[in-house]
Amino acid sequence: MIIYHLSTECYPIAKVGGLADVVGALPKYQNKIKGIDAKVVMPWYNKPFVHQHEFDIVFDGFIHQGPNMLQVQVLKEKSDALGFELYMVRIPGLLDRDNPYGYQDENFQFLAFQHGVLHWLSAMEILPDVLHCHDYHTGLVPFMIEYCGEFKFLKGVKTIGTIHNGEYQGMMSWDMANYMPHFDSYKWGLLDWDGLLNPLASMIRCATAFTTVSQGYLEELFVSFRGLEGLVRQEFGKAHGIINGIDAEVWNPETDPMLDFNFNIKNAVAQKKKNKEKLCKEYGLRPELPLFAFIGRFATEKGADFLPDVVWRSIKQTYGALNIMILGSGNTYIENKLKEFDYTYSNFALELGYKEHLSHQIYASADFLLMPSRVEPCGLNQMYSMKYGTVPIVRYTGGLRDTVKDISTGGAGINFTYPGVDDIIHAINRALSIYSEKDLMENLIHANMNFDFTWEKSAEKYIALYQK
Repeated sequence: MIIYHLSTECYPIAKVGGLADVVGALPKYQNKIKGIDAKVVMPWYNKPFVHQHEFDIVFDGFIHQGPNMLQVQVLKEKSDALGFELYMVRIPGLLDRDNPYGYQDENFQFLAFQHGVLHWLSAMEILPDVLHCHDYHTGLVPFMIEYCGEFKFLKGVKTIGTIHNGEYQGMMSWDMANYMPHFDSYKWGLLDWDGLLNPLASMIRCATAFTTVSQGYLEELFVSFRGLEGLVRQEFGKAHGIINGIDAEVWNPETDPMLDFNFNIKNAVAQKKKNKEKLCKEYGLRPELPLFAFIGRFATEKGADFLPDVVWRSIKQTYGALNIMILGSGNTYIENKLKEFDYTYSNFALELGYKEHLSHQIYASADFLLMPSRVEPCGLNQMYSMKYGTVPIVRYTGGLRDTVKDISTGGAGINFTYPGVDDIIHAINRALSIYSEKDLMENLIHANMNFDFTWEKSAEKYIALYQK
């Protein structure tokens, strides 16, 4: 079975969020299953990975995007270094940039990527068994292969659409339809939602099946999906919730090259302490105090807007009897408020931006990880923290409620229900009580490390869905 994963992100080439981690791991684990040949197709980026590896140009052609004729090159990484065949689509002026997102002409970027991929497959008569489309950036592919005459060779190919984050739907003006490949105009309703061209809605309508990255998130979409609730209920027969996994070859505290002190479940308590002491020394924190961490984008969906008040109140109420470390970036207001605290409080540390190396060190050092998310389709950070013996403190939502059970119900994490500062502070106070009980804290470290969130099971579920 031949599967092509289409995505704008893939770790370690280009990463903004969890999408990259999934696309960088899922095909690799699928390829370990007999009879499966999974590949990844993504835009070309001006990134270190690209310059450090050799590529062959396997296709060079042209597409028309409205009045514009665009050159399309497809480059294949020679060594299959990631555990799967990697193809990158380069279009001068659109798909040759430093980053996946943040450009004013994103709609043209994503349209050109989808058009370019399908043009390449059609022109070279490459017939996959499944096209697996990730998020709205590739959401028009299921429509295009069925209703754009240019791709009649691909008509009938099965498509899976995975919703990694339904907050982003790619809505755009109908003027953009002029830049799509010619399609049967009477099918326009499969693209439209509330007078706009909506790629995510189109993916749900046109894909053979669609998935979410947890069962909990799928259930939430039936009642809250930025206007698409009715569509999901209408298409529920095609819906499947499959939890993400983590790549155990990358996220393994026993072999992780980014850690100063590696550990396994037997020596975790002592080795985590050493990692914590080193990290605290580097950032001027007190290692004898519990270390709370937040890692992620400063976005409201992540609950990052709560962070300034949480930092201020928790430090004041405990008279500084805890450490807080934050790694992330995004919202300028949040960044500036946290910068003030970085100068004011000796037991607060801030690193702006995303540093992969530091994130591994934090997971291995922290006692607790904060995830106060308003929306969390799956969440990977809580899985990373648990693998590294760090107790997750999470809001009971989406994939977090699928993966983290509260200690009061036999789990090894801390849950709270409502997104707000008061509930987060209450959860932190619970954590402080737990930290004061040495035996309980050590038991939670071991219990969390025992959870199995590797990709094997999820990869098999996707293969079963493809076969179905």
